[in-house]
Amino acid sequence: MKKSYRQYLLGCICLIIAILVLFLYHSNSPSVEIVQDTLTSQQEIDSTLSETITNGTYTLEQPFVILNPYGNAPLSALIAFSTEKETSVTITVAGKDEQSTFTHEFGQATSHLIPVYGLYADSLNQITLTLSDGRTQTIEIQTDPLPNDLALPSSVYADKSRLENDLYFVTPSSQGYTAAYDINGDVRWYLTSKNVWDVKRLENGNLLLSSDRTMAPPYYMTGLMEMDLLGKVYVEYVLEAGYHHDAIELPNGNLLIAGNNPDRMTVEDYVVELDRTTGQVIKSLDLTSILPTEAAKSENWTEHDWFHNNSVDFDEANQAIILSGRHQDAVISIDYKTGDLNWIVGDSTGWPEEMQHYFFTPIGENFEWQWSQHSAKIFPSGDLAIFDNGNNRSKNPYNYVNPNNNYSRGVIYHLDTNNMTIEQVFEYGKERGSSFYSPYISEIDYLGANHYLIHSGGIGSINGEALNQPAFFYENANLSSQTVEVLDGERIFELDLPSHFYRASKLSLYTDSNNYSLTPGKRVGTLGETKTLPIKVKGLRFNKNELGEEYQIKLTQESDRLILTGNFKEGQKVKLILNKLGDQRVYDIRITTTAYTAMCVDLFNPDQVTNADRLSITKYVNAEGLLGQYELYLEVDNIVYPLHQSVTFQ
Repeated sequence: MKKSYRQYLLGCICLIIAILVLFLYHSNSPSVEIVQDTLTSQQEIDSTLSETITNGTYTLEQPFVILNPYGNAPLSALIAFSTEKETSVTITVAGKDEQSTFTHEFGQATSHLIPVYGLYADSLNQITLTLSDGRTQTIEIQTDPLPNDLALPSSVYADKSRLENDLYFVTPSSQGYTAAYDINGDVRWYLTSKNVWDVKRLENGNLLLSSDRTMAPPYYMTGLMEMDLLGKVYVEYVLEAGYHHDAIELPNGNLLIAGNNPDRMTVEDYVVELDRTTGQVIKSLDLTSILPTEAAKSENWTEHDWFHNNSVDFDEANQAIILSGRHQDAVISIDYKTGDLNWIVGDSTGWPEEMQHYFFTPIGENFEWQWSQHSAKIFPSGDLAIFDNGNNRSKNPYNYVNPNNNYSRGVIYHLDTNNMTIEQVFEYGKERGSSFYSPYISEIDYLGANHYLIHSGGIGSINGEALNQPAFFYENANLSSQTVEVLDGERIFELDLPSHFYRASKLSLYTDSNNYSLTPGKRVGTLGETKTLPIKVKGLRFNKNELGEEYQIKLTQESDRLILTGNFKEGQKVKLILNKLGDQRVYDIRITTTAYTAMCVDLFNPDQVTNADRLSITKYVNAEGLLGQYELYLEVDNIVYPLHQSVTFQ
């Protein structure tokens, strides 16, 4: 009996010592920080707003007013109030002149949720509400100054007699903000979150932008977000292997998305159709099964990034997908039902003989092919529009055009697919020479008959000499972008910004389908299971190794993934290990400075050198397929180190 008591007491002492040791380990090791992604945090904001507005007694005379309710759109606000009888509400956001003043009528209701868009920064803004019963109320909203690093126009040209009050939305390419400028060049909307790539307006009036979460270098995002101008996310679409460059809404309401094939080592050669309701991929196109990957190599071609698809469009009349392969200087049409190649627009040099029948024969005068193009799309006329970046203007290095003598342009081609002829019917930009030359990014948009927006987004120079690569690769380079609106061949608007911007769109602030609600946003789709190595690591339980502070390990957990960042030496062999009884997962962490010399944006500097010999590396482990509590370990050059932390997946 005494012996049993002594054994019990000894066991308790050992347990206390183990707990103390574990505490000391944890106190000197990285902790897993639980972080809320945008969608999760906004769900809480919606709940709080709904409770506040529902429980309050807000009237036209004393309304509920909140600036930047979701924390990411500082020049937007929300006004809420109730009326005894149904009434419509007209909002007027005062501007500096008629074409910078915004007015919109909201339909009949007794409970009014009025989103306010288009405020000026660092100003006391005047917002007037006019009810259909004749009552009015003016509300003043004070805003903060713009961030110091938000690009302000270096010049603006506006023929106001031919312009209305739509805004010009731009998305950053190097550093900066997704923002919108009015015809005076004033910033009237911007995001502080990193929702990048193209901005498109959906049929329901919301915007379609990238997610603000990265998943792999250099610029692959977890998916897309459907957002209004208050910055509220209604739906986050996530997909395995992520999203880049471009996505569009199909006639059936689904999304056509430029992505990557999760089962291949190549990138930017995969397109998927995503069901808007379920988030499931219901169709995919793998370009490696359609095109030869070794053909027609441009200067930026790599085995890893052989096609570099940078735009998607849908040709409804022909039920075809239009894609832009920058690294093959080719725009292609693919039958969406069969997956068969319809045609290729571009110089046929370097393509196999058996594929020459896919190419067009030029007719007419002053014809030129496009090079390293972006933003290929079919206009309502059936013509093909392209932003021709113009890189080198030849596949033969001996015939390369010097950037000082080069140019970029928006160009429109008329295609005769019966006779396989192509005619150039419009161009703008060539006459501006190297001052309009953008060796990457950029866009052309349709605004109406003979009415286009042409955005040269990546202009760069050093000491007056034009650059043939993105200017952010160089120290002391001058960066600029020029967004030009052309009507009937004449420039009617131009916005010049001292930074690079990926794309530009001209959009109204308010739409007839405005649908703001306090319903919490949702996430659809899946990031998929993160691939593991087919190995098991033994001896974890009694491992007493300690990882050095020089690795600067940081662990964070979002609602659907674990994120590890750390500093490592080039070429180190690193593995992350998640271990629980009966379930061990081993993940490879690649430590390398992969050169992405043809990247279209450089937003996040993912492989940043932190000092002379270390790289900052991020590893994402998706929650899909994981359940319960896992202890965390890191293996570096075949030595296993406990991180003294656990992570729980539900």
